[in-house]
Amino acid sequence: MAKYSAEEKLQAALRYLEGKESSHEIAKSIGTDHKAILNWTKQYEYNGIKAFIKSYTNYTAQFKLDVLNFMIEHGTSLIETAAIFGIAAPSSIIHWRKQFETKGFDALQSKKKGRLSMKKETNKQPKQTPVEGSPEALQARIKQLEMENEYFKKVERLSSSQGHITKEDKVKVIYELRHKYSVKALVAFAQIPRSTYYDLVKKLNRPDPDTDLKAEIQSIYNEHEGRYGYRRVRDELANRGRRVNHKKVQRIMKTLNLKCVVRMKKYKSYKGTVGKIAPNILDRNFTAEAPNEKWVTDISEFKLFGEKLYLSPVLDLFNGEIITYTIGYRPTYSLVSEMLEKALEKLPEERQLLMHSDQGWHYQMKQYRHALASKGIVQSMSRKGNCYDNSVMENFFGILKSEFLYLKEFESVEHFKLELENYITYYNTKRIKAKLKLSPVQYRTQFTQAA
Repeated sequence: MAKYSAEEKLQAALRYLEGKESSHEIAKSIGTDHKAILNWTKQYEYNGIKAFIKSYTNYTAQFKLDVLNFMIEHGTSLIETAAIFGIAAPSSIIHWRKQFETKGFDALQSKKKGRLSMKKETNKQPKQTPVEGSPEALQARIKQLEMENEYFKKVERLSSSQGHITKEDKVKVIYELRHKYSVKALVAFAQIPRSTYYDLVKKLNRPDPDTDLKAEIQSIYNEHEGRYGYRRVRDELANRGRRVNHKKVQRIMKTLNLKCVVRMKKYKSYKGTVGKIAPNILDRNFTAEAPNEKWVTDISEFKLFGEKLYLSPVLDLFNGEIITYTIGYRPTYSLVSEMLEKALEKLPEERQLLMHSDQGWHYQMKQYRHALASKGIVQSMSRKGNCYDNSVMENFFGILKSEFLYLKEFESVEHFKLELENYITYYNTKRIKAKLKLSPVQYRTQFTQAA
């Protein structure tokens, strides 16, 4: 039979897998036997393109015995067994079986190629392979099984924690077991070259140059209770005077298994009667040139301990800062009026302000409109049923619920209120906004100092 290149074998296997041609048709077209097509196909299914890359094949006696045992125990065919173990010629297995049946385990030993050495004989005796069935052979097999079992347990523990197993993980396990079992046997079982093992061991023993950086990233992650992804962690490092590429931060966080809390945004719009109190002056222009130019407000509902709570905050569009807020058991007008009163106390004199809300009935009340007009504040309202006209406020509620409400456990309503106050302080003073690269208060402070 003619020799075929790896490319020819691969193409033949792919043709057969397409299902348009039989093995006989493909074999006839390239001048070979149909069994060769089936053999190449099985090799490709089990080992991919690697099956056709020629490698040095000096099989050990133990490997040959394992192949024969596998075929007997699982009832696999010659072609399938050869494909599973990456054996190029299935006929080799027939040869091994004959050798084993006629002369036993010793016949499976590979003979050294080349001319006989002319060196003088020494008194050193070659290492004898235990005779199959002898106590020594049984003891060696038990030791091998113990090694395999212990190796698998340690590797399984690593793979279950991170989802996959790497060469580095294998090396760690071998390094841990090296005093108990032969390194040669361990690397052979792990299917990694000894040179690779020793190279990675050298790297394992070197001090990690990123030890301090990893500790700082872990500290930032813990400080913000898992709310920061790699971009905000990078920004916080930069604020601390440590410039690190975002890809490196991402890689380290992945190594440390640090994942940002998943955001769950929830938008809702007012469903009351349509009011004609104020036009949509804001018109989705959510940027402001200075603090206290544009404020937005809304009400959100929380359900805790069988009760409903209503939160009414006001937010500055300049830096996303929460100016103030009120919370109550009922969505009465006093909830909004108290919020407005507290907010106006923080408004500087002679500041031209735009106050935006949805068309909720609270914001249509005469008292509310009068309070704004008396301070020279321009009122703006979203269009009916359009939550995007006040999306910045809705976005804050989404962040609040995902980073606070869904993340923490509360003992009581009073505990919730206390933790809410802590979170809003954190949100204003410490939590980095991606656009600003700073927290809202830090950004406002920087602006006022530069002005």
